[in-house]
Amino acid sequence: MAEPAEHDTSEPVVRPAPHRWLWYAFGGRLPARHRGWVLFDTTTGTWWARHLARMLVQMSIPIALILVFLPAPFGLRAAVAGGGIFLGLIYSLAYMPETTENRVVKAGYPSGTATARREEAAHQRDLQDSERRRAANARRAARYRDRRGR
Repeated sequence: MAEPAEHDTSEPVVRPAPHRWLWYAFGGRLPARHRGWVLFDTTTGTWWARHLARMLVQMSIPIALILVFLPAPFGLRAAVAGGGIFLGLIYSLAYMPETTENRVVKAGYPSGTATARREEAAHQRDLQDSERRRAANARRAARYRDRRGR
């Protein structure tokens, strides 16, 4: 996966193999060559969706165990599993920035790096959006002036 210009770092973005990604999803540390990818993973525009995917992978084992081994009717097992997913989702969303920041720190970056990158990217998007709106307003004003003959 190519790294977008907004995440320009001196380190290459080397995507981990599936088994390493699973280790990373469960909270493990990746080798140093994946350092750039960890920063990319926690600061890209879809960082929140990636976080939720990791959370669902983490919850897959306990949910599967509940569905298979809980001695109860399947409807009750499914309800317990659904409640567990819901509760896990709430906690995951509540601590999302801290969890992603912890991943970046594990990769060797200073604390606050991911949050600063996301805030800078949001600021740049706001500036581009503002410029786009200014240009659209100028075009609209020019059309209005042309119609009025001024």
